[in-house]
Amino acid sequence: MASLPPDKVEIRCDSAPIPYREALSLMTERNLAIADGTAKELLWLLEHPPVYTAGTSAARDEMLDPRFDVVEAGRGGRYTYHGPGQRIGYVMLDLRERGRDVRCFVSALEGWVISTLGDLGLETWRAPGRIGIWTRDNDGREAKVGAIGVRVRRWVTMHGFSVNIAPDLSHFSGIVPCGIEEFGVTSLAQLGIDLAPAAFDTALLARFGEFTGALEGKTCAQD
Repeated sequence: MASLPPDKVEIRCDSAPIPYREALSLMTERNLAIADGTAKELLWLLEHPPVYTAGTSAARDEMLDPRFDVVEAGRGGRYTYHGPGQRIGYVMLDLRERGRDVRCFVSALEGWVISTLGDLGLETWRAPGRIGIWTRDNDGREAKVGAIGVRVRRWVTMHGFSVNIAPDLSHFSGIVPCGIEEFGVTSLAQLGIDLAPAAFDTALLARFGEFTGALEGKTCAQD
């Protein structure tokens, strides 16, 4: 299956924080419109004001301190935090045009972020049994630098990934991030990489065609 021309996918990059509930509503509407063939696919890069979001597997005892708004997200996964200094990528693609393989989509999404962070000077990897993007923190232990959480309706994807560029890491202490207690959370800033959100967006978009090609060519890893 040939890749669709780039103009088939709308690219939206927002710099001002957008409230999570507002973004979720817009994403839900866009998902339905893509499925109905009345809107383009969308890659939306943005940030949120501080918020905790609950996935479909969130356990109540993993919410330790609900100091921020807690929103039922409808995606897979457990609790996560979003806030300033964290870049979010909402990926709304029609898998009817891109292989109809959800596992491949998730793997390709992880690979896209891992390759982008490598371009920016940070080595990251997948960890068996622990979805997300992992690296080595300053103390030498593995820590999560990016999260993955998706939903698919009528073969159209929703949600996507988050990458910790320079968030307030203390905000993660209100939850057990993604239900994983034994590993911490880190950021590019904590690891000594000073990066503007726009620079991350540029690096990510440079590999967008590689990401969609992995979906269509079924060349994504199946860890």
